[in-house]
Amino acid sequence: MSGDARTLIAKAANDVVAQVPALAPLKIVVDVQLQGRGDLQVFRLEMPQAEVTKEVAADAKIHLAMRREEFNRLVEEASIAAWRKAFDTGVVKASGVEQYMKLITQVVDKQQSRAQLKRARH
Repeated sequence: MSGDARTLIAKAANDVVAQVPALAPLKIVVDVQLQGRGDLQVFRLEMPQAEVTKEVAADAKIHLAMRREEFNRLVEEASIAAWRKAFDTGVVKASGVEQYMKLITQVVDKQQSRAQLKRARH
């Protein structure tokens, strides 16, 4: 899947919030860097409204960096498990304010645990 990066970033953010509703009220600015062949695209993602602009996010609390083709794959797959695996393996690099990083990790972990319990019951 390829397309306008701003649209894809907003779609990815909305997909994550749809799968982890506890992140919906989180007000945060994220710096997203997509590295392509020979260029680097920098975007500012403001949550919770998933507003994406093509500018440096000087006020960002979280910084994400990844290759554009990996980003396209993750957006197409649209699963929290795929994003989590990408973070764990280093395909997507995240840095920023430690409290935000821990909070997001804990919320995602709890949501994945709930999802596994729901599947086990059926």
